[in-house]
Amino acid sequence: MKNILTILLLVISFNGFTQEFSMELLKNKTPRNIGPGGMSGRVTSIDVVHSNPDIMYAGTASGGLWKSTSGGIKWNPIFDNEATASIGAVAIQQSNPSVIWVGTGEGNPRNSLNGGYGLYKSIDGGKNWQLMGLEKTRHIHRVIIDPTNPNTVYVAAIGSPWGEHPERGVYKTTDGGKTWVKILYTNPKSGAADLVMDPQNPNKLIAAMWEHKRDPWFFNSGGEGSGLYSTYDGGETWKKISSEDGLPEGNLGRIGVAISPSKPDIVYALIEAKKNALYKSSDGGHHWEMVSDNMDEIGNRPFYYADIYVDSQNENRLYSIFTYVNVSEDGGKSFKQLMPAYGVDNGIHPDHHAWWIHPTNSDFMIDGNDGGLNITKDGGDSWRFVGNLPVAQFYHINVDNEFPYNVYGGMQDNGSWRGPAYVWRAQGIRNSYWQEISFGDGFDVIPDKDDSQFGWTMSQEGYVSRYDWKTGNNYIVRPTHSDADMNLRFNWNAAINIDPNSNNTLYFGSQFVHKSTDKGDTWEIISPDLTTNDPDKLKQHESGGLTMDATGAENHCTILVIEPSMVETDMLWVGTDDGRVHYTQDGGSQWIEVTKNIKGLPKGSWIPQIKASKTNKGEALLVANDYRRFNYTPYVYRTKNYGKSWERIVDATDVTSFALSIVEDSEEPNLLFLGTDDGLYISIDKGVKWTKWTEGFPTVPVKDLVIHPREHDLVIGTFGRAAWILDDIRPLRALAKEQNLLQKTVHLFEPPTAYQAAYQQPTGSRFGGDALFNGENRKSGARFSYYLNIKEIDTTTVKDEDKLETLTEIKWDSLQLQLFDGERLIRTLKQKVPKESGIHSWKWNMDEKGVEWPSKKIQKSTREPSGVQVIPGTYRAVLSYGDQSSETRIEVQSDPRIPYNAKAVQAVYDSSKTFEQLQQTTAEAVKQLVESNEIVSEFSDKLNEKDKELHKDALKNCKEITEKIDTILALYFGKEDKRQGITSDPVVSVTERIGTALYYIGTRQNGITDTEHSLVEHAKTAIDNALKTTNRFFEEDWVDFKTEMETKDLSPFKNIKTFELK
Repeated sequence: MKNILTILLLVISFNGFTQEFSMELLKNKTPRNIGPGGMSGRVTSIDVVHSNPDIMYAGTASGGLWKSTSGGIKWNPIFDNEATASIGAVAIQQSNPSVIWVGTGEGNPRNSLNGGYGLYKSIDGGKNWQLMGLEKTRHIHRVIIDPTNPNTVYVAAIGSPWGEHPERGVYKTTDGGKTWVKILYTNPKSGAADLVMDPQNPNKLIAAMWEHKRDPWFFNSGGEGSGLYSTYDGGETWKKISSEDGLPEGNLGRIGVAISPSKPDIVYALIEAKKNALYKSSDGGHHWEMVSDNMDEIGNRPFYYADIYVDSQNENRLYSIFTYVNVSEDGGKSFKQLMPAYGVDNGIHPDHHAWWIHPTNSDFMIDGNDGGLNITKDGGDSWRFVGNLPVAQFYHINVDNEFPYNVYGGMQDNGSWRGPAYVWRAQGIRNSYWQEISFGDGFDVIPDKDDSQFGWTMSQEGYVSRYDWKTGNNYIVRPTHSDADMNLRFNWNAAINIDPNSNNTLYFGSQFVHKSTDKGDTWEIISPDLTTNDPDKLKQHESGGLTMDATGAENHCTILVIEPSMVETDMLWVGTDDGRVHYTQDGGSQWIEVTKNIKGLPKGSWIPQIKASKTNKGEALLVANDYRRFNYTPYVYRTKNYGKSWERIVDATDVTSFALSIVEDSEEPNLLFLGTDDGLYISIDKGVKWTKWTEGFPTVPVKDLVIHPREHDLVIGTFGRAAWILDDIRPLRALAKEQNLLQKTVHLFEPPTAYQAAYQQPTGSRFGGDALFNGENRKSGARFSYYLNIKEIDTTTVKDEDKLETLTEIKWDSLQLQLFDGERLIRTLKQKVPKESGIHSWKWNMDEKGVEWPSKKIQKSTREPSGVQVIPGTYRAVLSYGDQSSETRIEVQSDPRIPYNAKAVQAVYDSSKTFEQLQQTTAEAVKQLVESNEIVSEFSDKLNEKDKELHKDALKNCKEITEKIDTILALYFGKEDKRQGITSDPVVSVTERIGTALYYIGTRQNGITDTEHSLVEHAKTAIDNALKTTNRFFEEDWVDFKTEMETKDLSPFKNIKTFELK
């Protein structure tokens, strides 16, 4: 018989398997985006569904593609998981708006441009994407769909400015992207900078070819490969439009082209030449004449701005999109500024790159610029800024040690900013919580460790300032040279750092290392020129080609990184933009070059980061890249011996794009985070294996990484999706320290300190709607992380019946978290087992087990009621899963912003615990009354069913006893008022007195006062009177009622108890 039973029963057995680290384990541990959205980033392309203009798409330079279905009120990213985040063009198939084409790689090649990876297509409005080829083009500026045949698509590939390559020009497909033919090409330096189609003849196109080349130290616009071409047969043949047709003679540079939608014979071309000018054709592009050469009106930086647009209904209204947006009403002869930027309250960010005009309502326009997106519905008289596109481009990121701590960083073209990592407020992290603390292109921000009200910000060409974020009282502290003839070379993104061993000491980089010991007021040079000082790379004043553009963006042979050691005084690492690496151990008296020891790194590579070990002398990580010379290989190295030898820990087999940043955990050196041009990577084995972070984090360049020293958060500075925070990396640290941890069934990680913080409502407005950006806030409460390895359930046979019974009694469908104060169990929390193995989170509200609240209904709950807040201190947590458990300790602290009074906190706790007993007694009395009411109701129903007429006297008694119970319940809850509307009972109920007393006690900061004592006495008196009435009812009325009813042989009665205060 035993054997038969054994075969029939199901027994849980755990088939162990080896769990390996992967993103599958981190599905529930995702970074959060904190913004800002108010200072957005570069928008490069726009398209809108003509039949439903509420559906909008906005492509960004390095923040992916965004979609709105609400006319620009709400936006969602729809390109997060592709190979690149740089969008150069977006085109909707208007005959079927579910079909979207996206060309990647922005088309305005300044020094901070971002490359792409070909052409993508979606047939479901952006839910899914398919790579359609042209990966090696790198930068696509235009995509045009034939409106009469959507399988025919043209692509203008501008190509990479960093290298010479043949994958550029105009491409065409006639089979929906399955195959491509290059239909226009001039040379390896030249790409298609613009492409337009005649709205009445899809076989007629005009293309602008542009020869341009950029080096890290110089760029040239213009050459033999540039020119304006037209075709009337869909690209089978092309005619180069020349000076004989009215265009300027000689080499041309960048050209922007626009055809009038309402009158296609009118064509405009903004042409960079020996003399830049705007040209116009009135015969469809056959003949041209110059209409304006006023560069202040038509545009002054053609390499960066060359787009022009014609009004959809007025062929004489022309928009030139450059630093500002100028509009002409006379066919380009004269222009005026459309919208203001500076010096007004309603300014629009300058530096415009994208423009869209509604095809039938030209008052409806959308503008994309370096600061985001703007929409007008009245022809530009008024504009609405889209404040919820968090696509800021951070170059660097930093933190302070405030509560809550703040995140700092400088943005491309958008200044330096300070904002909270989290807020002890309702809702999210709003744009208004961010403060711009310095103007210009923002780069490094270094808070003063002595007082974070102050610090240093840096903008382009070494313009470093001492800031005061509270008052704005900033002043320049840029180093100078004692020799008036010495030209200091500062990189666009120069090196600055603070000495970890001296809060007064700063370092700043030109071609020299500058040192200040008085917070930047004065400087001394402590190094020779540490760069190659190559004269061929010092000609920035000649940069630009046909149009000079000597802004300092191409400054070269400069210092990019200065990294002082935390564990060795006077030890500095220095890296340059021309590939040199030095260190000193004596504060700069002697410098040792270790460049030649870095094997496999191309000479002259860019060295954006060196991270000195925080635990070991002579150890450092080095990040290098060489994409500015058309080499996209990643390079990351480690040295442990002051650069005598270097171990390469990242190459092309580890990640898919070039490296930008790295950080090593100071407590567990096996844990590393890497930022690349395509995202975030993690290693838990000191760089042997790298895993891309794909859970909750988009494809985006990661420029900088910082681990907060107190809260152990990873702060992520992205170049295109603003700032992100991965809260509490302790679980990852534990995995890196003990990888066998993944083979455990359950593990509770060391939690972060929990703060009993006071919360506020948001500032400005409480209700923000959908257009107001809210960065994701940190979850409140005490936050636990745990690892769970869910075991498979299998069917087996066990011959030992006793063992079988033991196994089947173990419950594996739930988790239990118990909190202890010493040996006293204070809280038990339960939840169902998650669906997947991995790292999960659990919140404890820092409360003890409470008592039930008096209720008019009998409520059944499997959860403990919440009780009083715990006193700050250390608590033990035990997590149980089946017969497995894990424990840790958690520190609970009071709000660090509020003075802590231990005596007052203890008094509040003691009073709350004492008052809980009153609440419990009250709840039990009410419960007995409610149960009695239910008994009477049940009894009445039975009497009615048996014989209503026969038992009419008993039914009358039931009604009377119910009314008595309701009268007593009214003492606890107030008299029920059945009138419609908002009613009020002037008599204060017992529960009202309990609630008032509890509220006063629980919110007192300075202990219990006479007010609380008085309220407690009022409540006690009310409770005592109500309990006496309750007891009298059960001792008299209920006994009589019960005696009479029991004669009916239908008795449902229970034993009753008497209540009193203790």
